Amino acid sequence: MVTKTSATIEDLYQVPENGKAEIVDGKVVMMSPTGDDPSFAAGEIFASLREYVRRKRVGRAVTDNTGFRVDLPNRKSFSPDAAFYVGPKAGMRFLEGAPRFAAEIRSEGDYSATAERKIKQKIADYFAAGTLVVWDVDLLSVDVIRSYSTLNSDKPMIFRRGERAKAEPAIPGWSMAVDDLFSEFN
Repeated sequence: MVTKTSATIEDLYQVPENGKAEIVDGKVVMMSPTGDDPSFAAGEIFASLREYVRRKRVGRAVTDNTGFRVDLPNRKSFSPDAAFYVGPKAGMRFLEGAPRFAAEIRSEGDYSATAERKIKQKIADYFAAGTLVVWDVDLLSVDVIRSYSTLNSDKPMIFRRGERAKAEPAIPGWSMAVDDLFSEFN
């Protein structure tokens, strides 16, 4: 009889070339690099969060590829595109627990029925782990940000160009212009 072992957080520390990966359903799931526009949007969210953290002196703005260690039956980690975290520092290790806020920016491969199911499941996993707000950012849609929260997990708030997006109750008083997600120089 062969015993199947599940991937562990230690396996993520060994991902080749420091690649981006998460543990889902007991397996290391590699995540492909992203393109120019999604990367720019993630950077803008991080920059806005960093300014909030500096002003309020609370929490930490987190960049893409930061690992969050969680303990769900089907998931052991997250690696959001940008996030806001309140918790202990972890030094060189992954942060413990889920971020309060996570932004997931859709990449080129995130536009199929299968991808849609995976996105919905990941949002549900974030909430199960304790995240308060998740942004599903779709730069190709008129509905640029679908903001899911523990208060409205079935009916997201929609933010479009020309509006300011919020992440209440995860980040009180923080907002950013949706237009900032798009490069004004190209």
